[in-house]
Amino acid sequence: MLKTDTRQANWRRANPGKYEAHLAVQRAVKAGEIEKATCEVCGVETVDAHHDQYDEPLNVRWLCRRHHTRLHHYGEDMFPIRSSI
Repeated sequence: MLKTDTRQANWRRANPGKYEAHLAVQRAVKAGEIEKATCEVCGVETVDAHHDQYDEPLNVRWLCRRHHTRLHHYGEDMFPIRSSI
């Protein structure tokens, strides 16, 4: 259990499922199971993994920090969920 009282530690305690999904992505990238892509909006190479659904931890969208932040602040309809078609 985390003993620190930082904003990040508090988020991890409050969101264990999301935190586990983040860790799963980190492990998969490190193991070569998934590969980072460029930002799906602007093509920048430095990206964050965004989960549309945390119950599918390795199903992520790659977004640069700018677009990832905008997505969280302005809503999911800003960059629609990819269709599988």
